[in-house]
Amino acid sequence: MHESSLQYIRCVKCAQSLELEAFEKKTEIVEGLLSCTSCNGTYPIILSIPILVEDLSSFFSIRAKLGGYILLHTKNQKIKSLIKKSLHDIKKIGDDTTDLEKNWVQIYKKSRHSVFENKVKNIVQRLAKCNFIIEHGCSIGTMSDMLARYHGMVFGVDKSFFALLEAKKHRTKNMDFFLADSLSKPFGSMKFDLVVALNVLELIEPLKFLKVIGMQTRQFLLLSDPYDYERGKSSVKTRLDEKILRTKLKQMKFQLIGGTGKPSFISWKLNVNSRLELSYKVDLILAVV
Repeated sequence: MHESSLQYIRCVKCAQSLELEAFEKKTEIVEGLLSCTSCNGTYPIILSIPILVEDLSSFFSIRAKLGGYILLHTKNQKIKSLIKKSLHDIKKIGDDTTDLEKNWVQIYKKSRHSVFENKVKNIVQRLAKCNFIIEHGCSIGTMSDMLARYHGMVFGVDKSFFALLEAKKHRTKNMDFFLADSLSKPFGSMKFDLVVALNVLELIEPLKFLKVIGMQTRQFLLLSDPYDYERGKSSVKTRLDEKILRTKLKQMKFQLIGGTGKPSFISWKLNVNSRLELSYKVDLILAVV
């Protein structure tokens, strides 16, 4: 985590500012603790990734293998004790998603340079300069890196630790990544010049998510989705299609621009393995407040 990012992030329990205790620092904070003096919330920074979740035990309840991985790669005893206690306090263990999340990292790495990616790049290049950008569901950081090449500071948010480890390999100075639930608002009430959420509506409860990004958007909103609600661990409760999504955005006072008023069908191929390829037709929306 860049030390300069401390001024923007907030406690996901009470939305107050955080204090930093750094244990290892190089060009950025490699290992440390973020603490809230208001509610005593504590968030570890491990391998340069801040883990901003309300309940670490709940987070590890379906990621016990990740907890073990983190223990092996953490040097500071204070953080080790926090992780051990969180693992010990797990109330109900669900199916472990660690290997699934690692597998998706490889899928996304093998699926770069798609027609969809090039379409997004063309839009990003034409946008007016955006100083602050947030990408929800940033995964391995491919799009975040593209955004950072043409605009200002980019903050990527995702719930996959291994995807964020891959994202950190970009080494771009005007990017930073955070493990958090987008609905928990890790940046509090901060507004962004551009809010990006590509192909995540089936992974985050759509209506709640739209409310969050609606409050975050200062100018531009870039959304896309294949509307495949069977993708991911489980389906969401409320499913939006291309028509309902556009209606909701217009009700939120967004104006659809760039020819995205009508649904689109942009090719997005995911190379799962040598015998399996997922072929989506993605709908893309560019909106302005």
